[in-house]
Amino acid sequence: MDPDHARERLQAEQERVEGLIGELRSEFGTSENENVSELADYDQHPADTASETFEREKDLSILEQLEAELAELQAALARVDDGTYGIDEVTGDPIDPARLDAMPTARTNIGHGPEAPR
Repeated sequence: MDPDHARERLQAEQERVEGLIGELRSEFGTSENENVSELADYDQHPADTASETFEREKDLSILEQLEAELAELQAALARVDDGTYGIDEVTGDPIDPARLDAMPTARTNIGHGPEAPR
């Protein structure tokens, strides 16, 4: 994959993920304040509190996943900058262009990464 094309694609995805992270964090700020005031209500039903807790934990999990994805995108951009993008980190062979097309942050060919069978 052409380094300039890879950089553009990675940067576009980075902007998308940063936008999602910003939206989720702003929702946290709003919902957190609302939850605190609602939790102060003595007559709140326990099921409502449980639902709010579940939703908050789900959102935190999504935020963690987005932040991990952002870190992978930043690492891929660093590989573009240092000329190692598209090179398998284990074997040093070129990563299959179809794999990079499907997963632009790939560090290895199939069978060499953390998803490889042991």
